[in-house]
Amino acid sequence: MCKGKCVPAMIAKILVIVGGINWGLVGLGMFMSANWNLVNMIFGTMPKIEAVVYILVGVSAVMMIFGCKCQKCAEACATCGTEAKAGNN
Repeated sequence: MCKGKCVPAMIAKILVIVGGINWGLVGLGMFMSANWNLVNMIFGTMPKIEAVVYILVGVSAVMMIFGCKCQKCAEACATCGTEAKAGNN
């Protein structure tokens, strides 16, 4: 796993994980006839904030698809492959 990425890339990774867990809970809740949407449970009384959270998760997913192009992330990814190869020898 690459270490040394920039703060926005790390935040994007966390938000994508949170979004994935939330959607998994939504799916499980549907099987049990329950609402397990944690974002809605936390921010349901504030729909605009709830919408912002969903937008941030979506933007984070797009960022994860295309990757971060900053210098710090580029350097981290350049060393990531060499570290993995060195560990296999």
